[in-house]
Amino acid sequence: MKRVAIIGGSGYTGGELARLLSRHPDLNLVSMTSRQHAGSKVTTVHPFLQGFVDLNFEERVNSADCDVVFTATPHGASMDIVPELVESGIKVIDLSGDYRLKDPGTYKKWYGAEHKDLKNLEKAVYGIPELFRKDIKKANFISNPGCYPTCSILGLAPLVANDLVEPDIIVDGKSSTSGAGAELTKATHHPACGSSISPYKVGNHRHTPEIQMALEKVGKGKLDVVFTPHLLPVVRGMLCTSYVSLKTPMEKEEVQKTFAKFYQGERFIRMTAVPSMASVTGSNFIEIGAERAGRRTVVVMSAIDNLVKGASGQAIQNCNIMLGLEERTGLDFPGLGV
Repeated sequence: MKRVAIIGGSGYTGGELARLLSRHPDLNLVSMTSRQHAGSKVTTVHPFLQGFVDLNFEERVNSADCDVVFTATPHGASMDIVPELVESGIKVIDLSGDYRLKDPGTYKKWYGAEHKDLKNLEKAVYGIPELFRKDIKKANFISNPGCYPTCSILGLAPLVANDLVEPDIIVDGKSSTSGAGAELTKATHHPACGSSISPYKVGNHRHTPEIQMALEKVGKGKLDVVFTPHLLPVVRGMLCTSYVSLKTPMEKEEVQKTFAKFYQGERFIRMTAVPSMASVTGSNFIEIGAERAGRRTVVVMSAIDNLVKGASGQAIQNCNIMLGLEERTGLDFPGLGV
């Protein structure tokens, strides 16, 4: 079994990684770090792991003890950690936003800081398996995509890759409160969001350039993505509704055949008339639906669990590919349904 560590294990994505790894037949979780909780049992922070993870949080990881490291640290922190890990020869999957945007200038614009690790920024492979599997197989360092990008990019990729749509794309995203992380904020405090749906970071959400970058990579030209996120009063889940204009009118059946052909054989992608967050909650699946509206508009709907396919599950899917394991290992189970 390959030995695995999680750096930044006290947050939601760290806990979700531990939950999924605890049942993985080929990966052995040997270490979790947390500066705040160093020395404490992992189960004091993640009580749902009792009986599955018997570890104490550590201050730092001993790279000699690991084959793979997941970094589930805040944006900006990974740049201080990743260089040493990559240099040591360990396979690394970073779940922060530090290595997703390939252009340092774009990173500075959207994250408000200079990038400190240009060498590994260039080296990092953007990890959406269904789109970039060949690159992931050869990689030692993966930048795990964000939740909104995963949900919207997979929904739009078949149309963009086949050069069927105009460059102007609108993405309307709705996410659960767990997407904001474990730290309490005024916006995610239950009295503020429990009976409300609110847009946020309109026109300046940092996932906008990430969505555009990945779609331009699978497509044939420049795009102009407008992305507006909304906060839902639910714990898990994400739904994106995207709007594109066809270059040439297509029947609904043609549109749906395009999706079916593009994702043929992809275990974690389900085509359905109306995607449901409940159907994918707790799982690594994404549900995608496409409907034609008018002569030239296609409405694409996609739903994921933001903590699984949108973060930790996709990270393990990437890890499986990097290690030459069966891609669905440790992830092949259904959603909760309710």
